Amino acid sequence: MMLISAGFVYPVSSHRKAAEGCHHKLYLKGFLKLNQINHVVARDAKTMICREARRCECFDLYEDLVPYKESWSWQKSLLKTRQTLAERNEDHYDSLFILQHQPVYTLGTGSLEKFLKFDINNAPYDLYHTERGGEVTYHGPGQLVMYPIVNLRHHKMDLHWYLRALEEVVIRALSATFSINASRSEGLTGVWVGNKKLAAVGIRVSRWITYHGLALNVTTDLSPFQHIIPCGIHDREVGTLAELLQGSPKNGAEENNSLMDVVHDSLLKEFAEVFQLSIQYRPIEDLEALE
Repeated sequence: MMLISAGFVYPVSSHRKAAEGCHHKLYLKGFLKLNQINHVVARDAKTMICREARRCECFDLYEDLVPYKESWSWQKSLLKTRQTLAERNEDHYDSLFILQHQPVYTLGTGSLEKFLKFDINNAPYDLYHTERGGEVTYHGPGQLVMYPIVNLRHHKMDLHWYLRALEEVVIRALSATFSINASRSEGLTGVWVGNKKLAAVGIRVSRWITYHGLALNVTTDLSPFQHIIPCGIHDREVGTLAELLQGSPKNGAEENNSLMDVVHDSLLKEFAEVFQLSIQYRPIEDLEALE
């Protein structure tokens, strides 16, 4: 079924279920030209037997608002498991969390409090000091977050390559799905459209296994960014995909949800292609059972 709103066509679909066996999604690009936007119709794509590619177990919670502390705990737990497996040469797959967060501010290892416009003891939202690189940022509803737990020994042992690869996932998704020409900005990390930053990237790598990741503003309420200097950059703005599509976070929940569906599918497709991974879905209960 399609939902047509504000001149755009969004696929409307049900929540993903965990895939069984060695299968991954074959994403079909149905280039439906409308107002200069191409949409990847991935929800109706069929599955096919996976080619020889490293497996990636995906904990897909993108429709949920996950507390930051909980997802942080999941990452560290899985990181520890992956490191143990790697030491025994039994690390045969990567992992990915994709979700939205409840409103929260996070600070990187070297973040400076001068980039906060509030008293750190009286923050508007929960505030966490993390191990990732980068300065302060905001996470909240309408923002898709991807946390890959990737063993770079099986990809490329180069942190700069990994950062550029995460940026490439977003750049490709915006180009293929919406014909938006997103790019990098020299000397900065993230993905930009003009002067506006749509995606932030902040990572940590321990024994060549990654955690933390990227966040893309889809229909995010940008007002919480007014209380910080996002990523410590004074002369640039933060933007959302909805704005670029002449949408608004206040246009209605149904329209926003359908746009999130499209972006979610496109990001997963490009992530699998950039990192040459076979996506397999697992319920979060599988991870919680190991803790």
